[in-house]
Amino acid sequence: MFTLPEQFSSAAKANFEAQLSLLTNLTSKAFESVEKVVDLNLNVAKASLEDSSIAARQLLSAKDPQEFFSLTAAQAQPTAAKAIAYGRHLAGIATSAQAELTRTAEEQIAETGRKMSALVDDVSKNAPAGTENVIAIVKTALGNANAGYEQFSKTTKQAVEVMEANMNSAVSQFTQAAEKTGSRARR
Repeated sequence: MFTLPEQFSSAAKANFEAQLSLLTNLTSKAFESVEKVVDLNLNVAKASLEDSSIAARQLLSAKDPQEFFSLTAAQAQPTAAKAIAYGRHLAGIATSAQAELTRTAEEQIAETGRKMSALVDDVSKNAPAGTENVIAIVKTALGNANAGYEQFSKTTKQAVEVMEANMNSAVSQFTQAAEKTGSRARR
């Protein structure tokens, strides 16, 4: 049987290790997402450079102002479509990263909550008589902390859903505007 100080020492050590593990996991996930964004940006920059070179050659080969403006208008829609695709890909990376970070944090917080509840239950079994009120207060505090975390988690998920809906709406509006611009340019 462990003494009370040994139990708390063991719990503190386990909690520290859990927090270190959480921080390591979150940092790893964040770096993976940053790496994806960097790769996306490098690919977009490379493609943009190639497209700009082709477009410049086409514009320089225009024989009159009418052809020049016609070529310029024809290039507007593919450019807008690429910008939309980039925005969607970037939003996908952000959404995926957020979901992965949330999942990792939720798992770690749930595990820590289970360990703390187990510790309180174990301590309460070995607690001296007369400490029932203190143990009840600790259990209530743990329950309130868990309820607060659950409410925070729900609110965060709702905020992310609203942000995603707003982003999708903005992309949709941009797509419609690009299509209108492209159809006007073709006339």
